[in-house]
Amino acid sequence: MLSHGRRHATAAVLCAGLLGLAVPAAGAAEPAPTTPSTPTAPTAPSAGQEARQAARFWTAQRMAGAQPLDSARQAPPAPAGPAAARRPQGTLFKGTRLVGTFFGTDGPGGTAWHCTGSVIDTKVRNIVLTAAHCARSMKGDYIFVPKFVKGAAPDRQPYGIFHIQRIFIDPRYVPDRGSSTTKTIASDLDTAFARVSANQRGQSLQDAVGGGLTLTRPSGYKLKNVTVVGYPSYRHNSAGRAVKCTVPTTQLRGYRQLSMTCGGYYGGVSGSPWITDYKDDARTGHVIGNLGGYNGGGNDANVDYISYATAFGADAANLLAWAVADQAPPGDLPPYRGLKGTLAGGATRWRKALLMASGDYTGDRRGDLLVVWSDGAVTLQPGDGKGGFGAEKQLQKANSTWTHARAVAGGTFTGGDRAGLIVRWSDGEATLYPQPGPSGLGREIRMAPPGSAWKDAVQLAAGPFRADGGTGLLVRRADGSLTLYDAVGAGGFGTGTPLLGANADWTKAALLTGGDFDGTGTGDLLVRWADGALDTYAGTSAGGLGARTRLRGPSGRWQQAAVLTAGGLRHGSAGNDLVVRWSAGETTLYADTGTRSLGTEHTLVHPGT
Repeated sequence: MLSHGRRHATAAVLCAGLLGLAVPAAGAAEPAPTTPSTPTAPTAPSAGQEARQAARFWTAQRMAGAQPLDSARQAPPAPAGPAAARRPQGTLFKGTRLVGTFFGTDGPGGTAWHCTGSVIDTKVRNIVLTAAHCARSMKGDYIFVPKFVKGAAPDRQPYGIFHIQRIFIDPRYVPDRGSSTTKTIASDLDTAFARVSANQRGQSLQDAVGGGLTLTRPSGYKLKNVTVVGYPSYRHNSAGRAVKCTVPTTQLRGYRQLSMTCGGYYGGVSGSPWITDYKDDARTGHVIGNLGGYNGGGNDANVDYISYATAFGADAANLLAWAVADQAPPGDLPPYRGLKGTLAGGATRWRKALLMASGDYTGDRRGDLLVVWSDGAVTLQPGDGKGGFGAEKQLQKANSTWTHARAVAGGTFTGGDRAGLIVRWSDGEATLYPQPGPSGLGREIRMAPPGSAWKDAVQLAAGPFRADGGTGLLVRRADGSLTLYDAVGAGGFGTGTPLLGANADWTKAALLTGGDFDGTGTGDLLVRWADGALDTYAGTSAGGLGARTRLRGPSGRWQQAAVLTAGGLRHGSAGNDLVVRWSAGETTLYADTGTRSLGTEHTLVHPGT
């Protein structure tokens, strides 16, 4: 797209080695929600040196004379008609502390006004959000200026200037040939983060501006009030002011992107944050996307009043985690499939996935997913061992019987390599399917009759809970008691070992799943509590519950986790890949989850699909 400030000339590198695109390295865990930390003093006497050096070059005159790197994003030729009169129009204003603009040395005449950025709240306090198509060109001497004031010298800017040290871009964002942007599904990944050095006063970015925006998943695409703040280039904004507009959003059809209609968003606004709770000069807020995406963030006609934004999800969260860790994104990320995800169907369908069990149901030593649907259908999603899935197999057509399934667990209960399935029914009956597979559920064995005490078995979790590493079944009953059955087989459950008596706290255990999260071959239990907190119990066995570790504190996000299961889905491992089906149907894989941290997040079913 020839707009938003994205036609880039060759960089004139003035500070070699201070900036470079990331190279492949090890991955990082999904980031926890961040909260402002206590400001810290600079730890080195050189804090602020880079910014002070940059300030010698980036004088008030140079910043005021920087030429835009955009081309012809513009208003339609007059007369525009009645529709234009009703169209929302952005308001130019003095700006806000959490949003700023970039200046670089790769433009016409050596300097350029270049895109918009915003401050993100992280523990390292030095992260700026922008668009990937902007960041790809930041190979010269670049600075970020929060709440930029045209005509003011660096030392007179409200919060100083910050030198760009390193850029983080998803390696799957690949522009179209001869362009910095793309119209393919890779445009969903048009997000980037930059790490910056301290300002001239030695302050970190967040210490200087007093806060940061929280990276947040949007609740959907149709939102009532989203505020977009950016810096249109001087060509349409001689005073160098920011523009803001609060409007409803929709979805860009076929893409994981938001769309808004508001005039005044000329070149330079790429990277602008889309904020759901904006207030002028606030120190906090929630950002759900950045201006960018298809064609660089606008339609094919390059008009100023149509703008798009990447909608944040797992990809943006992982990228931010790598930026915080100062690690390059790994080179083996799974292919990006856009809204197709890696499981058949969209979020509307997966909202009806009531129960899930993982295990090797095909005999290929790869983890699969067995799903019980709200209409009583049962399906098998064969795993490819890399976090993806093959063609869905229907094991049972929709029927009334399976609508009475209340809890399931998968594991090698009868020995061998293939997983079996335990089902607890609404009337208290419990049954075992020893070897369900692609051709069907197979034979059924009654483990407990209707009306039995198993009616109180609220949750089931299978895992290597036995002393020999074999599959055991952990049961949480309605009174909060926990029992481990480590001799489950075709002959029944055997004698259970009580791990915990009736317990009011454990009645609040909303979801359980078992696996080998610490890689020791012993059973580990993962619990999602009613308040959204997550705990693991490493080394759970007949000897008792294992060591407890808090993975997440109470969280509204995790209160929306409706179904959990764990298995070897990403690398064919023993069972440390956590699958979550959220209440809205979005489905997520946390690959290589440990007892102390969630794994890297991958989206299996996208929200809003």
